Amino acid sequence: MQANPAILETEQDRLISQAVQRDEPRLRRFIRRYVADTAEAEDILQDVFYELLSAYRMMKPVEHITAWLFRVAQNRIVDVFRRKRPASLNEPLSADEDAGTLEDLLPSGDDSPEAAYARGLLLDALEEAIGELPASQREVFLAHEVMGQSFKDISAETGVGINTLLSRKRYAVLYLRQRLQSIYKDFAS
Repeated sequence: MQANPAILETEQDRLISQAVQRDEPRLRRFIRRYVADTAEAEDILQDVFYELLSAYRMMKPVEHITAWLFRVAQNRIVDVFRRKRPASLNEPLSADEDAGTLEDLLPSGDDSPEAAYARGLLLDALEEAIGELPASQREVFLAHEVMGQSFKDISAETGVGINTLLSRKRYAVLYLRQRLQSIYKDFAS
């Protein structure tokens, strides 16, 4: 016995409506943690729910809706990161000049094809390496470097002390430097 398509649509609409009501506030907070621009965060949120609607309309129901929504949101945030590429890598970690930044690992931003190619490869590798960081280091690195938040703002938002945030960021940068060093050496020689 086949199910009535009208009943299936009604059930889909109910599931989508429940998901939006249940998950929208948490999803919005999650997105805002990584995307400073309110309008851009709202666009991402709408894209996530549009993806959910599209999945159901394409008869691809989602089993674990909440987890799926957060995964789609995370992908959209990464897309924003890719579009913007880290632009603020010049800011030092602290007064300790030794800590440095990642900017010194990247080839100059001149317009030569070789530099653009090398920079693109390193940025792709950087993106992959950022995904390998422990969550606490990744969050502070992205919040500071990509979203442009100050350590003071991150501390107020997370409740984590500024010195702890500086330390996490420093460990993240040291790991990323070490991880990207072999690629950098290939282009430096």
